[in-house]
Amino acid sequence: MTASTARRMFELVEPIGVVPYSTDEPNEAMFALGFTNYWDTYFAGRAAPLGIVPAEVVDALFYNFAPGEVARHIPKVWQTTTPDAAIAARRVGCANALRRVLAGHVDTPAFARAAALLTKAATSAPVEGRPMYAALRALPVPEDVVDRLFHAASLLREHRGDGHIAALMVEGVGGLEAHVLLALDMNMPAEKFGRIHHLPAAQLRAVIDGMRGRGLIGDDGWLSERGHDVKQRVESLTDDLAAKPYESLKSAELDELMADLEPLAALLLAAQEFG
Repeated sequence: MTASTARRMFELVEPIGVVPYSTDEPNEAMFALGFTNYWDTYFAGRAAPLGIVPAEVVDALFYNFAPGEVARHIPKVWQTTTPDAAIAARRVGCANALRRVLAGHVDTPAFARAAALLTKAATSAPVEGRPMYAALRALPVPEDVVDRLFHAASLLREHRGDGHIAALMVEGVGGLEAHVLLALDMNMPAEKFGRIHHLPAAQLRAVIDGMRGRGLIGDDGWLSERGHDVKQRVESLTDDLAAKPYESLKSAELDELMADLEPLAALLLAAQEFG
């Protein structure tokens, strides 16, 4: 299985995997548990498969939050609900969002086949060295076809994410640095990037200065040639490490899966509600 296949599948699966963050229904379901802010729902929803663990564990596995950010939510969120309740609420909210956006697609044979094939791929990869993927794999596969599609997409997203962190570590790129690298690669000033724009100016400047000192950022404030090379190597290795699940599918199955996911991904991308 090639890295290009993994990249194409990422493009098709990611719109499903980000439904918790790009639609309203998942937040509404989590708020019904008693939460009052988005980041509590984020950490409760995503960390729930890990069970109740210290903030240091979640911080290490999520990798890309500023010091102290995780600890503002973990373990506090478990005073509001339980991991099992958070998992159930997230699934309900995401299924509701998918049913709304995809409408008649969810009752078609193509959708059922896509859910089956995606689940086959998503549950086929080794869990060794994949902590977030392993935690999600330990949960039962849902029976409902819409829940199952979302669960499979989440598994593949966390599997890829575990590999992406490994690729960043190979290149010596820290969590906050990864956000700067992505922003500048998109020709966006780091100060404007959504995941780090809230950081104190001095803290963000220290991150940028550290990258400049290593030759990743030029004197003009944009990525240097070396910075672009590092970004490319990270993405290439991430794709390589994400390819394993799709080796479980025959060539014809993979072609069918891609064809069935294309209209779903297009609808989800068009409906994304985040800025």
